[in-house]
Amino acid sequence: MDTRFLGIADLVETPSVAVVVDVMRAFTVAPWAFAQGAEKIVLAGSLDEALALKARHPDWVALKDGPPAPGFDAVNSPGLLRSVDLGGRTVVRKTTAGTVGALAVKEAPLVLCAGFMVAEATARLLRTREGDGVTSVVTGDDGRADEDLACAQYIARRVTEAGTDAAEFLRRAADSRAAAELAQGVRQGAHPDDVALCREVDRFPFAMVATLEGSLMVLRPHAMPSPANEDPV
Repeated sequence: MDTRFLGIADLVETPSVAVVVDVMRAFTVAPWAFAQGAEKIVLAGSLDEALALKARHPDWVALKDGPPAPGFDAVNSPGLLRSVDLGGRTVVRKTTAGTVGALAVKEAPLVLCAGFMVAEATARLLRTREGDGVTSVVTGDDGRADEDLACAQYIARRVTEAGTDAAEFLRRAADSRAAAELAQGVRQGAHPDDVALCREVDRFPFAMVATLEGSLMVLRPHAMPSPANEDPV
């Protein structure tokens, strides 16, 4: 499978398959939200849009980067979100990189959102699309975030080499600027466990697929069948 790795600003055409990677922390938080019972995640293009959607749907859970803010119920931290009961709820979120990357490829026929926690499930779904070119969107740091590039490269390798060792890719994530900023408290709205959680591999057995539902880009978990029963999506 041919894979190219691009930053958001480098996207000049709609890919057939896009894998949008944000390890620290948007697409580590997202699988935790689904594990905590969230039905879906609406990806907002701005904080104002997120608040407007929350105003129209008061039962939705609004989430953002950074410290707590009026109108928002949660922050973009897996360590904090893992104890929140989201049973049956819709989460609406705006983050600095992950949601921006997903919205940038919203017209693609298949959009997957990923971090290390859903790497194998993402790779298995990509295996069902053999022959399609894949664009991995490296969302952080204007496409230079090594934790995102490492995860994107790891997923791409797992598509063809299921036994690929994650150790070197995880080391790069641990040594990234984002990890250092989280550990040093530069990034607000964080939990001390966030870096470790962002480096967990295959904690959850589902991929995450984003699709346009009306005017909204909506992320949902995509349960993967057992390997013997994989069918193209």
